[in-house]
Amino acid sequence: MTFDQMIISGILVVALLLFAWGRWRYDLVAMFCLIVAVLFGVIPEEEAFTGFGHSAVVTVAAVLILSQGLQNAGVVSLITEKMKLIRFTPFSLLATITAVVTVLSAFMNNVGALALMLPITMVAAKEYDIPPARLLMPLAFGSILGGLTTLIGTPPNIIIAAYRAKVTGEEYAMFDFSPVGVPVAIAGVLFIVFIGWRLIPSGRMTKNASINLFEINSYLTEIQVKKDSKYIGSRLKDLPMFKGQDRTEILGVATPSTYARNVNLTYKIAEDDIFIIRADPIEIKPLLDNHDFELLNSATHIYDEPDEHTTILMEGVITHGSPLVGRDIRYFRRLSGRSIALVGLARDGESVVSRLRQLVFKSGDVLLIQGHEETIDEQFTQIGLLPLAPRAIELDRSRKVVLAMTTFVGAIILAMTNLVSLPIAFILAVMVYVLTGIVRVREVYEQIDWAVLVLLAAMIPVGNALDSTHTTKLIAETMLDLVGTDSPIIVLTLILIITMLLSSVVNNAATALVMAPISVAAAQTMGVNIDGFLMAVAVGASCAFLTPVGHQSNTLVMGPGGYQFGDYWRMGLPLEILIIVITIPLILLAWPL
Repeated sequence: MTFDQMIISGILVVALLLFAWGRWRYDLVAMFCLIVAVLFGVIPEEEAFTGFGHSAVVTVAAVLILSQGLQNAGVVSLITEKMKLIRFTPFSLLATITAVVTVLSAFMNNVGALALMLPITMVAAKEYDIPPARLLMPLAFGSILGGLTTLIGTPPNIIIAAYRAKVTGEEYAMFDFSPVGVPVAIAGVLFIVFIGWRLIPSGRMTKNASINLFEINSYLTEIQVKKDSKYIGSRLKDLPMFKGQDRTEILGVATPSTYARNVNLTYKIAEDDIFIIRADPIEIKPLLDNHDFELLNSATHIYDEPDEHTTILMEGVITHGSPLVGRDIRYFRRLSGRSIALVGLARDGESVVSRLRQLVFKSGDVLLIQGHEETIDEQFTQIGLLPLAPRAIELDRSRKVVLAMTTFVGAIILAMTNLVSLPIAFILAVMVYVLTGIVRVREVYEQIDWAVLVLLAAMIPVGNALDSTHTTKLIAETMLDLVGTDSPIIVLTLILIITMLLSSVVNNAATALVMAPISVAAAQTMGVNIDGFLMAVAVGASCAFLTPVGHQSNTLVMGPGGYQFGDYWRMGLPLEILIIVITIPLILLAWPL
């Protein structure tokens, strides 16, 4: 092993460990690795930032904008209206939402497809009295499966296509992924609908969806004793709110200038006491109205309480790319301009007993937000919250569904007929969306997941360095020495399994960037067709079903569904085994070695 190979291998190992650890954002990790590689001379300075102009980066950005355009144009309203015309059974509802999100995610960003369907799904869960946990994990898994079927369904497919162009001079076309992806997606959906949902722990299935839209009954919030409260001097056990009440739990007591401390029901109430409670949202208002307490939130004592007739409470889940991730309530105040207030926080699967001001936000946290009905929708977008119910303000741009779909299909046809490249076709479509008002200029920048783009742009030169230093060939030869080269099918299966496992703990785009050159080196060493190995990486990188951190869709449904970390592998592991069994024969049929 040469010095350059040792350096780039060490950088790769450190990158994978940091990705899996999750302490730092993956875009920062990728940029750190890029700079280190440049400092050690593994990547020439003039090539350090070539990834920002790479076609894969441009295509991913365009797909994100087009996804927002399809949503703005009225796709979500159209789907909602059509679904209202059908009377579902629990089984048919599960099958329908899983199938619909799978089809949507084939042609738009899969997280965007999930965002479209999440409020619709939860309204249906309430209407049909179905536990949200029964629907949300299938919804997330369906959004991932749909991405397997087309070039634009998920970033790993775009990355794989771009890498093939680098190796062979020709990219994969729009539907080259379909011969493998479509049967895998269909089999996955059938498994989820008939078997998979039954593997979700029964404890998640006992919640009554008719009580509350998302039935999150563990909000952490704070209430303060009013100065003239008749309960000052009384013991907590004497308060009517805690007599026979199992939906409200006191976790601690504090004052405006102290941290929380443990408290029991024999505690005597004092003026200005602040009680940290865990309560269902529907219990908060009567608790305040009837018991001389006032609700504290992130805006309390900063501005006057808004008129109660113009404010609403709305639930939202923190998305992976939200600027709130890793920040505290002080940053929330600055970011929102104090125009909305944080009332409570729910973090299922983890005990939250701290003061709100001590918490650091995580992706998947569910926030209870108070704000003006007229502006809360815009605030949700600004702070990166995905609403868990239909928004107060309708965003559809005068129902431009036909124009949006015609433009989108036209862009695909332009790319398929090789009149222009896919990035150019999609940029043209974005321009049409902007000029016709389907997407506002501001949204062009807001809807791009910059963290993903920086990750791609930084890791592409690192991947090139793996090739230029012949490290990928070294890794491939080492792997082949261990398993042998007599059976390329065994090596192909091993590539698929390794990619799947890596994708469960590492961002799927990063997984594709790392595994694509290794798979090609293995195929070239054995003298077989590289397409089958690239397809194995494409499938494996997207099949992140074992953990909530492997894919953003999994993270987004964790809080609303009440899932715990270990719930995902129960349905995800048999699904991945099924996919392995199906994928290998399909690859051998569609892309013979």
